[in-house]
Amino acid sequence: MTIKEFIRKFKDIKAKGFIQSTRKGPTGIGHTLETHLEIFENNEAHPDIDGAELKAHRTKGNSLITLFTFNRKVWKIPPLNAVKKYGSLDKDGRQGLYYTMSLRPNSVGLFLDVQKTEISVRHISGEVVATWQLQVIADRFLQKMPALLLVSAFTEERDDIEYFHFYRAQLMKGTSPELLANQFREENILVDLRLHDKGTMARNHGTGFRTYEDKLPLLFQNITDL
Repeated sequence: MTIKEFIRKFKDIKAKGFIQSTRKGPTGIGHTLETHLEIFENNEAHPDIDGAELKAHRTKGNSLITLFTFNRKVWKIPPLNAVKKYGSLDKDGRQGLYYTMSLRPNSVGLFLDVQKTEISVRHISGEVVATWQLQVIADRFLQKMPALLLVSAFTEERDDIEYFHFYRAQLMKGTSPELLANQFREENILVDLRLHDKGTMARNHGTGFRTYEDKLPLLFQNITDL
């Protein structure tokens, strides 16, 4: 589907007002939009419209989504050493680093430090645990999400059935290291460490870079209302 075709179909959907969800649960909004756009489910995680990822968003919703994961050559101390030194017991009784990093030190003294060209996980002692270059993060972000077509909807429930009024569509493109640095400082992008002690090595599930759905527009340089 092209952007022009999307705009034409979206205007018709918008004019319908509230429409009944085609599926119960959190995925109902996306399934309903795709159904009315006549986009049918396939093996891809998200539909692609002229190179833009399509995402439906509940205006009052504030769900966290993972933008991407990235760990390559970022660790300044061996990951297993970091787990043993700064970890805590997870729900399965394993020593692990399962922390959402903040600009403020957490209970074990780890915090996120944001500089002009890089971000890093540091300890209050001064030790640097891991470092990511902001240019690399920006490149990774644009690789995973070169453009986003974000469709917002008002929601209401009638007799335990959710209804959506899709009222706004925005095409978002481009980002920069400087823009992302500001969003890290505002804590609109969250950094999740996710690794644990597996005996002779650390089992790393990938450091997650996440944001809230309603903060997505803040991550892009160019936004066009369709």
